[in-house]
Amino acid sequence: MLTHDEDLIAYGYDATWFDAAALLVVRPETVEQVAQIHRLAHREHIAITPRAMGSGLSGGAMPSSGAIVLSVSRMNRILEIDAVNRVAVVQTGVITADLQRAVEERGLFYPPDPSSLRQCAIGGNIAENAGGARCLKYGVTADYVTALQVVLSDGTTIRTGGKTVKNVTGYDLRALFTGSEGTLGTVTEATLRLLPKPKLVRTALAAFDSIENAASSVAAVMASGVVPTAVELLDSLTIACVNDLQPGVFPAQSDALLIFAVDGNYEQAVAGDLQQIEAIAREHGANTVIVASGEDESERIWDARRSVSPALARRRPNKLGEDVCVPVSEISTMIARVREIARRHELLVPIFGHAGDGNLHPNILCDRSDREEIARVREAAREIFEAAIELGGTLSGEHGIGVLKKQFMERDLGTDVLALMRRIKDAVDPAGIMNPGKVFPERGGEDAFRLE
Repeated sequence: MLTHDEDLIAYGYDATWFDAAALLVVRPETVEQVAQIHRLAHREHIAITPRAMGSGLSGGAMPSSGAIVLSVSRMNRILEIDAVNRVAVVQTGVITADLQRAVEERGLFYPPDPSSLRQCAIGGNIAENAGGARCLKYGVTADYVTALQVVLSDGTTIRTGGKTVKNVTGYDLRALFTGSEGTLGTVTEATLRLLPKPKLVRTALAAFDSIENAASSVAAVMASGVVPTAVELLDSLTIACVNDLQPGVFPAQSDALLIFAVDGNYEQAVAGDLQQIEAIAREHGANTVIVASGEDESERIWDARRSVSPALARRRPNKLGEDVCVPVSEISTMIARVREIARRHELLVPIFGHAGDGNLHPNILCDRSDREEIARVREAAREIFEAAIELGGTLSGEHGIGVLKKQFMERDLGTDVLALMRRIKDAVDPAGIMNPGKVFPERGGEDAFRLE
């Protein structure tokens, strides 16, 4: 148990700039210890904020004031890799990249790959239903959860799901808890579906003088019948920031860059897909197309892509990392809207993201200590959310809602859906102690939206 001020500060924030003071921090090593903590908190009416590695981007792991932070970081064992049933059974403190390495040594593959995969843990991935670049072909975390062990608010421990490929017995509680952001219980163990590891992975870059041409190229690729593993987009400001941190990886003097990945088991098929993608990119205005010569060059490209967040952090003291998702057909329009919003509010807003599935990350660069600038950031963020919803999109593709976007939930989901979600929350957590203040808007509507 941690109670010193410096520990409470360290566990009081995530990768956003929000923070709060925890009552104390507990780091259990067994599910029974988790259950004991829950029973105590339930009896004393003390809030619990489950926490994995705190790398989230929506404030979900930030404790409500006076809450117990329940860290699963010590529950970090890979319990089983079952090659026959193609599943891994893990505790939720396991780092995502560690799981990927372990299963790939067995010729297997765990596809979800959030950019923070070297820091984030499976528990946080499940809480936020995390995604990543490979979601385009392989789907998000929820598509790989076959079973969960969950401690409910009163200390009751349940298991839902199993190792079977098919399981339609009763309600799909795995889906309910995945993406619930710790508001329904603490997930302590997960059984995750694995795939055979693809034998070949190829990477290519395409540079464009116009981001609109890049967006049209994405739409054309997605309509062509080719199924890329990933299609990543970076705008000119993002490229410049990454090149400052890792010079020479990305072509400079471009308005936009696309990174394509293709995988498979047959060289001819993979090469054919890559040739088709290159032809489409050039047809839509790509002035440069570079195909990685081998694994080292490919990894260099993806390392640079994963460095976007720290690269942007070097430009201004703070950044508000957004996570809207729109239909692929609306990417160009959404980018134009974001650029217009940035211009009107006189803000730096680099745009990057998983363009193949419409998941864009406009990051608003700013200085949190400048109250006038933060007022403009608040309005710009509001307009970005509204634009995504107007274009048939949604508030989040993979980062979750947390405290950052909860005041826009009703606008996105509607009154009746939000009311149903509240009833589910009340039924599963009647004491209201599980991660309070997250996901659900405060009474009083969107006026409660704050960034200070």
